[in-house]
Amino acid sequence: MTDALPDGWLRPDWPAPIKVQALTTTRVGGISEGFYSGLNLGVHVGDTPAVVAENRMRLRIAAGLPSEPIWLSQVHGHDVATLAADSAPGIEADAAVTTNPGIVCAVLTADCLPVLFCDRAGTRVGVAHAGWRGLADGVLESTVSALAAPPAELMAWLGPAIGPRAFEVGDEVRERFLDQDPQMTSAFTPSPQGRWLADLYVLARFRLALAGVTVVYGGHYCTHTDPSRFYSYRRDGVTGRMASLIWLVR
Repeated sequence: MTDALPDGWLRPDWPAPIKVQALTTTRVGGISEGFYSGLNLGVHVGDTPAVVAENRMRLRIAAGLPSEPIWLSQVHGHDVATLAADSAPGIEADAAVTTNPGIVCAVLTADCLPVLFCDRAGTRVGVAHAGWRGLADGVLESTVSALAAPPAELMAWLGPAIGPRAFEVGDEVRERFLDQDPQMTSAFTPSPQGRWLADLYVLARFRLALAGVTVVYGGHYCTHTDPSRFYSYRRDGVTGRMASLIWLVR
């Protein structure tokens, strides 16, 4: 990774080993226009394909990536792709892990929560796309399992997602989590509209703890309330996508 990333891009604030490199982009640094203005990295949202390709090239250069990220076909599920040298883009999954240096794991988000993982030894990394459906279906637990390391040896970082004052949900979402564990009631507060405000960060920390991962960093952002920096599907509907990436250096 280059020392100087574009202004606004995020480096995880975690004590990862030097072999682990990671970042999350923002909408800063690209050539997309209109609804996608900035560094849109999603090919599935209606932006011009050639523009997205240019944005992805700019990402690779600016971040000094060792290879093109293995872009997933995300479906708000809990499947995890274990990436190797012969892995091709388009795998239907919402998380990716690898032990191979030089392979870049990536997910795209615009309100859903990106969660980065590594082990203390710097031998394995992963990333998960965790909206409320993925969290409820166990995408974080599946990622921890796929990393094939003792959970106590793992750490996680929670990237930019819709914040707890902006993410309004109905009874069905709250009940989905409370049916799994009533202790998750702390992640929900009543909204003025008679619904619920859900805290993805609290839900993620809770699910990670259940999986045995208690060393967790990040979780201090809100994509919905910062339009100059972040894309937000809940705010804008038609919008771009940011990338969270992680890899092992060779």
